[in-house]
Amino acid sequence: MNQLINQLRNEMRSELENNILPFWMNKMEDNEEGGFYGQITGEDELKPEASKGAILNARILWTFSSAYRLLKKPEYLETATRAKRYLIDRFYDPQYGGIYWELDYKGNPLDTKKQIYAIGFAIYGLSEYARATGDEEALAYAQQLFDVIEQHSFDSEQNGYVEALTRDWQPIEDMRLSDKDENEKKTMNTHLHILEPYTNLYRVWKDEQLERQLRNLIEVFITRILDPQTGHLNLFFEEDWTNKYRIYSYGHDIEASWLIHEAALVLGDPEVLKRIEPIIIRIAQAADEGLNPDGSMIYENFLDKQKIDRELHWWVQAENVVGHINLYQHFGDTEALDTAARCWEFIKTKLIDREQGEWHWSLLPDGTVNRRDDKAGFWKCPYHNGRMCMEVIERF
Repeated sequence: MNQLINQLRNEMRSELENNILPFWMNKMEDNEEGGFYGQITGEDELKPEASKGAILNARILWTFSSAYRLLKKPEYLETATRAKRYLIDRFYDPQYGGIYWELDYKGNPLDTKKQIYAIGFAIYGLSEYARATGDEEALAYAQQLFDVIEQHSFDSEQNGYVEALTRDWQPIEDMRLSDKDENEKKTMNTHLHILEPYTNLYRVWKDEQLERQLRNLIEVFITRILDPQTGHLNLFFEEDWTNKYRIYSYGHDIEASWLIHEAALVLGDPEVLKRIEPIIIRIAQAADEGLNPDGSMIYENFLDKQKIDRELHWWVQAENVVGHINLYQHFGDTEALDTAARCWEFIKTKLIDREQGEWHWSLLPDGTVNRRDDKAGFWKCPYHNGRMCMEVIERF
């Protein structure tokens, strides 16, 4: 086991330092207009006039802050600082607070809606920068963003967080995160990516309200979002938590299994851990229904449509590795370690682009590489695969 773990750790450190991070430093920094370019296509064509998304910028900030915290290379801090400055100077709304959803390539506001998911990622990146450097400005902005989520998005009557609002925090008709999503007021995905930054913010800011809301989010997952019959997480809800669709998202299940566990570990309450650990094992087992024999994990199962999406997305594979590594590390599950190792072999042979750098978006069900979707863009960021590498380095 030790030999396998050492191999995984060494290979992932090499992948992080020699492929993922250099791609973003060398190909995505926009030295004309500032910040980072908005897109490199799946055919590796740079689109310098593509719009710039908040999620991409915030995830770059988190990734390079975390890499600097772990590996202490000055060039990682330089890239993280570039992302921090651009997020604060361009994406932050000085009038109403919060983060704009999208800027044009010159850095002017293009879509000013307040998508809570994006604000969560801004907290994730800023809190990691503060964690890595002790920077007070980053922490202050993270705290302000926490405040606006709690003030405008938290539903004090029915619990949980609403998806999106207008620039000045009024109700908005289209709350969808992307065109793949349903237009519902509450979603599993947004709650997962509020839990994740709140956990990270709590590492550097032991605030009472933050602790209370972090505990509450864990409770929301196990009492509202989890389907106790299947072990899967439901995805889309009405305001009163009525579940609207029967969809299994295997990648989100395995990602949530370790992020919920991480939140409880950071809280450090033995009673919370005792309660949730059997549940997170159950969620991971439900996710395993999406595993292929080679360790890769398919995307989603739409039960009502009797349709299975067998595409093998880059982010699902990365979370598949971390979720199974978590099961091995904390519960001694050697089969889970084997699953993680097999999935890593799949990633190495099928998803990593050895010629142009980074990872392809996905492998299509027919086994061909998906070049229709971005190599880097609004949703294709260094955070899932970068985080996978750093989780394995840091855990062992």
